[in-house]
Amino acid sequence: MPNAAVDGRRVPRQERAMLTREHILDTAAQLFTERGIANTSTNRIAAEAGVSIGTLYRYFADRTVIVQELIQRLMASGEKHFRQSVLDRDGETILEVATIALEVMTDEIMSNAGLVRALVAGAQYYSSGISEFEPRLLEVSTNLVSHAFGDGDELLHDAMATAMVNTTFAAVLRAATLDSDSGDHREVAQMTARLIAAAAQAELAARHPPAR
Repeated sequence: MPNAAVDGRRVPRQERAMLTREHILDTAAQLFTERGIANTSTNRIAAEAGVSIGTLYRYFADRTVIVQELIQRLMASGEKHFRQSVLDRDGETILEVATIALEVMTDEIMSNAGLVRALVAGAQYYSSGISEFEPRLLEVSTNLVSHAFGDGDELLHDAMATAMVNTTFAAVLRAATLDSDSGDHREVAQMTARLIAAAAQAELAARHPPAR
């Protein structure tokens, strides 16, 4: 492959390799979105990316590896945005916490809805790697819940955070598989947040009834 240049400068070999790798992934993501995984061969990906099949195999052993890389990239992006959005959120209510979590994850998943649909349709959920996303968000969510309720029952906070992450992930993943506009998705996210908050408050009240 000829040396590429950016702004008139020669791009270092390692950077060129990274750019080529990302270009192949971007091309695969677009083709998977348009055609589905099963209908997209590595030859088609290489042709659309403008690289030889040998170059593609230099970076990815097969199509399965490309799918796994796209899943990991999607999860890393979602986790990054989730963490960025919840920094310095001390003192917020559980409703605010749940709303933040749902809106951030809904926006992230919906911005890649076509790819998510292709990934879910093209692989078994628990063997695809997508399920690994939930525990990656659990630590951040537990901290958010603890901030919302203050110091107290750590086991309760862990359970609430787990329920919130599971519900949030299920809601946004389901939203990505449906054809509706972004307003509908946001309304569903806000309603789900209210349900999570109400359930959390009820559980807290049941465990710690007010003194008489």
